Formats: sequence, C-alpha cells, structure tokens
Amino acid sequence: MKKKKKHERQRELLEMLEKDPFYTDEELSDYFDVSIQTIRLDRLTLGIPELRERVKKIAESNVVKVKTLLGKEIVGELIDLEIGNFGISILETSKEMLYSKTDIVKGHYIFGQAESLAMAVVDAPVVLLGVANIKTITPIKSEERLIAKAEVVKRRDKKHYVHVKIFNKKQEQVFRGKFIFDELEDGEA
Repeated sequence: MKKKKKHERQRELLEMLEKDPFYTDEELSDYFDVSIQTIRLDRLTLGIPELRERVKKIAESNVVKVKTLLGKEIVGELIDLEIGNFGISILETSKEMLYSKTDIVKGHYIFGQAESLAMAVVDAPVVLLGVANIKTITPIKSEERLIAKAEVVKRRDKKHYVHVKIFNKKQEQVFRGKFIFDELEDGEA
C-alpha cells in the first residue's frame, strides 16, 4: 500500500476518530504504516487528545443520564448510553485486578462491569438485581481492554431483562450475562 501524504493521512485520521474514538495510537500507526510519534504529532496538530482523554470526555457526558447509579459506581468507563435500550462501557484491566497465582483477572471485576452497565441502562430510579445468569467464556489477563455491551431485551411489569456481552480488544467474546432487575418503589429501597 502506498503511503498517504500528510494532509490525506490527517484528514483520514480525523474521520476515523470521529467514527470510533477508541483507536489507540499503536493501532493507528499500524493502519497508516507510520511511526507512533507521527500519529501523536498528527493528533497534536489536529487538536485531538490522547485515547484516555477522549474516553474520559465521552464517559463524563454519559454518566449524567444514568438513573439507577452514581457515575463513580459504574465499573469501567461509560461510553454510550440510551436509557431503556443499550449501553457500552470500557474497562482497562490492570495487574491489581489479578489473582497472583494465575495472572487471571478476578471475576468480581468482570461481573461488576457487566452488572453495573446492565443496571445503568434500566429505565427506573431504583432497581434490585433479582437474577443473574453469567458465563465467563475465556480467561482474561492483565492490561486487556474489555468492551461491554448491554441491551434491554424485555420489560414486563416491574421486571427489566438485560443481556450483556463483554469482548476483548480482538473483538472476541469473553463473557456473557443475562440479568433480571426488579423495579422498586422509592420507599422500598
């Protein structure tokens, strides 16, 4: 593939990050076949912040929509949210999340990401987790980016049914969960 001219690369870089702000500098470097430093300079020239800042900005704008939780109670960064329909969050795993003997991420972090995202998409002020059917499909190692996608699949009376799938950065499904939340009256909580 022939290398693009600087202005063409920068235009395409801007378009790519507008469509999907979650590309890392390394992924962009590979895509454009240039050094990571070149990508960083292009971002600087275009006024595009680094990945962590882009994610933080998106997450902050979505947290205010959540009815059931406070923003700090969500495990991971809330990236997209349509109350009553769907939501997306990202969790960057770290060495502190591992079992020391196996170097595998502890399950309560994965469950926490799935359950808090599922609760965030529910269109009710107070809910209680009634049922959770979960399956970890593959072990998750440190420094893996996990992308959780939640979808409200049904609502019957005061029950909200939410499915969550978690993918690694290779787009492989690593976890799935089916949750049923019971909607409570404010006085019941």
